[in-house]
Amino acid sequence: MIDIINLCKAFNGRPVLDTLNLTIQGGETMVIIGRSGCGKSVLLKHILGLLRPDSGQVLVDQQDVPRLDGEALQKVRMRFGLVFQGAALFDSLTVGENVGFALREHRALPAAAIEARIAEALALVGLKGIERMKPAELSGGMRKRVAIARALAIRPEYLLFDEPTTGLDPVMADIVNTLIKQLHSQLGVTVIVVTHDMVSAYKIGTRIAMLYDGRIIALGTPAEIQQTTHPVVHQFIHGEAEGPITALA
Repeated sequence: MIDIINLCKAFNGRPVLDTLNLTIQGGETMVIIGRSGCGKSVLLKHILGLLRPDSGQVLVDQQDVPRLDGEALQKVRMRFGLVFQGAALFDSLTVGENVGFALREHRALPAAAIEARIAEALALVGLKGIERMKPAELSGGMRKRVAIARALAIRPEYLLFDEPTTGLDPVMADIVNTLIKQLHSQLGVTVIVVTHDMVSAYKIGTRIAMLYDGRIIALGTPAEIQQTTHPVVHQFIHGEAEGPITALA
């Protein structure tokens, strides 16, 4: 379980997270929606301990992440697999080297065990046998799946996605959404996805939380969110120009 309690973070005096509260249950897929720049990625960075809050708590299985440092913080981070928005592969490395990067950096595993983990992770995303290819040889969808394989290679308990369908065509986006659902079911991991893509949110989410003005203003199942009467949430999920959200908000 992840408990986020009264989380506050400001940059240059501008509040981004303002007494935010959210509980993510073990084994669920929590989708966090909101406008670009609303603080979704900032929230992920707090969960991973990459940012420290101005105040509040981020509890990962009762451990307060902002209070950890050194080896204790690294142990918590190694329980998380993170898939970056733009895949963030190292172009100079092969696919196999990319997927096995964290294993070589942070875990004392023999070479044969690392190679087995790499092959296992690539097979999970449907890319068996491409270890020797370079990122430049891959399509956008393949690069995204390699990024997912890299996150899976450490066998995480939590799998985090930052805008997983950005830059993908509708067909490839649906393939990635389906893959996320399959991995959640097959591996039993807790999944956290930040996105403004409502097609993705409805397909993969167990629950959906909307972040607006620094706080969670709505939380529910996809069906409950679709039936909302909250004016801000209604405007956002339907993509309407008219409503309380303005271009300057």
